[in-house]
Amino acid sequence: MKRLAAFLFTVFCCVLASLVLEVALFAQGKSPFYDYRSESPGTVHKLTTKDLPAPFASKSANNFPVPAPRPEGAIPKSLPGFKVQLFATGIDEPRKLLTAPNGDIFLAESSKGEIAVFRGVTKEGKPEQQSTFATGLNRPFGIAFYPPGKDPQWVYIGDTDAVLRFSYHNGDLKATGKPQTIVAEIFPGAKHHEGHWTRDVVFSPDGKKMFVSVGSASNIDDPDTHKTEFHRANVLEYNPDGSGLRVFASGIRNPVGLAVNPKTGELWTATNERDALGDNLVPDYTTHVQDGGFYGWPWYYMGGNHDPRLPDSHPDLRAKIITPDVIIQPHSAPLTFAFYNGSQFPAEYRGDMFLALHGSWNRSPRTGYMVVRVPLHGEGKASGEYEEFLTGFVTSDGNVWGRPVGIAVAKDGSLLVSDDGTGSIWRVSYEGK
Repeated sequence: MKRLAAFLFTVFCCVLASLVLEVALFAQGKSPFYDYRSESPGTVHKLTTKDLPAPFASKSANNFPVPAPRPEGAIPKSLPGFKVQLFATGIDEPRKLLTAPNGDIFLAESSKGEIAVFRGVTKEGKPEQQSTFATGLNRPFGIAFYPPGKDPQWVYIGDTDAVLRFSYHNGDLKATGKPQTIVAEIFPGAKHHEGHWTRDVVFSPDGKKMFVSVGSASNIDDPDTHKTEFHRANVLEYNPDGSGLRVFASGIRNPVGLAVNPKTGELWTATNERDALGDNLVPDYTTHVQDGGFYGWPWYYMGGNHDPRLPDSHPDLRAKIITPDVIIQPHSAPLTFAFYNGSQFPAEYRGDMFLALHGSWNRSPRTGYMVVRVPLHGEGKASGEYEEFLTGFVTSDGNVWGRPVGIAVAKDGSLLVSDDGTGSIWRVSYEGK
């Protein structure tokens, strides 16, 4: 009993010290953590594992954003020289965006079960043409053209339960036939799934492998005791015909977005980490994904930190946990991203990542609800820093009217951002200082 009391007292002291330090740093303006009240385009953040508080240093919050109408005339804010305008409106849950090799913009309207296509940009910054490419899908999200390159023959779609493909040739605005099923069931019971539902799809640069992201069924259910977590919290690898399944990487709670860095050929992901450990745990992240890599979920996080809600039952895995390249403010909910390959923005932006943060629900002061830039320094390598690029989706009194989801670089070099808060796509262009 005395040992237990001493242990609990030690835990209490550690939590109290962590909380006191965090409050003191915030008071000095030095806290690495922030919220919507301090957001401003150009602000740079860099979190490290040394910044993390103890588990339960603050209470876990239920602070779900209640969708608010966009205030009259409200436009997201960006840096000087950039112009932000509405590209398209009236869209039903716009999610993943992807630029086709010919410059058309494909969009997953997930709740509607459709894929839309936008072509061209008018002088007013609107699409010249819009079409519905496919209907009757099951919460589509991922979109990928195959084979990689300028002349694809197929467009692959990641439904919530399966991977399909449509015959495709550059310029097709409507599918010319019914889809082929490539992966009929991504994991056992996928048609009646629980938990995270998005499935992104991307191909290796040589076109030999297909990667599919699969989020967990839960917050922290132990895969050792919960069969529903089989082939969840993974990046799965297949051959393009759906054969050859293997786990490419694991321990990634919800790898929502996938993309290949064209500079390095590396696969990257944007990941939503676990909830309910406090306002400032656990950080989300974006990182390149290593073949065979283990990233911690559910037993560990951010290196060797143990989640106290689960047994420390995998010391073998704990010893090889990979710390992500870029640690994002906890509960920001990074979804999808694009590597800037255009020429319209200043030269220092080329090759950098633009990442959509959908916004928090499990943090008492709201955070996320923005697009950030991750500098890759011309070499495709991250330093851990990220910069606020597009903000202003939350009003001064905390009402949320916009939630970024998808990112694509248009043919003219502008940046397109889907927003499922307003059912819109925003266009960011550069006009010079």
